[in-house]
Amino acid sequence: MKRVLFLVVLFATVAITGCHNNPKTPTTNENAVTEVNANSPEALFNAIGERMYAKQDPQETIKMVDRLVTDYPEYENNPVALFMLASFVYDEQMHDFDKARETYQRVIDEYPGTPFANDAAIAITQLGMTPEELVRMFEEQNPQD
Repeated sequence: MKRVLFLVVLFATVAITGCHNNPKTPTTNENAVTEVNANSPEALFNAIGERMYAKQDPQETIKMVDRLVTDYPEYENNPVALFMLASFVYDEQMHDFDKARETYQRVIDEYPGTPFANDAAIAITQLGMTPEELVRMFEEQNPQD
């Protein structure tokens, strides 16, 4: 339950930071992705969010996140992009818990002062858990009197 609430908040954060359809920013084919990559970190970040939301080609999404953090190392939403990559692509879409753990750890190591570092540490403890296991864990941590 806690993770579901967290994911809802994360989607809202992405939406607020500008993950919207922009008719001038094509993101539906590989050539368009290259064009978006060249424009700005914001355009690339928005395209990544759209791909994740639509659960489009995870390998291309991984390349886009890598390009974002490599080409724009100071971009303020890099920890968000890496966290989303770990959560929505590696964990939820690909079920590659090792890569998810590695990417969460990268958020912790490279962006220790961000809220996403703390969230990544929590997410690591929940990797691979079923919704039922998450509920049980939450109930054990928050017993009702």
